[in-house]
Amino acid sequence: MGKRENSSKSNEEVKSNIDTVIGKAFKIYRKKNHLTQDAIAEKLDISEKYISRLENGNSGVKMETLVNYMNILGMVPNVVFKDLITNEEAKQQIEISEKISKLPADKLEFINSMLDALNKL
Repeated sequence: MGKRENSSKSNEEVKSNIDTVIGKAFKIYRKKNHLTQDAIAEKLDISEKYISRLENGNSGVKMETLVNYMNILGMVPNVVFKDLITNEEAKQQIEISEKISKLPADKLEFINSMLDALNKL
């Protein structure tokens, strides 16, 4: 087996992992929003079968569908991509972002003012 074939297989495995991770996030947020596959398919104007394939990691997602899905379900990019990120600094930023996202509005205002103060140092 040549180097090119090994590289291609590796790329296929990476793509499959990406599809699986995104599909898992879609399913979690769809259920969190109490929507059926049929309901989300209707909102996105795509087939229920495609939603099923996406959620099971059996199909890649088009960028337009990804953005629309995130907007409908109120997903932030960190949620979708966090399990795919390997850069340690980026992972730390995601961790901080996740903690902040769980805070009530009044605490968000406080955090925002604290970050403004830190940035001025």
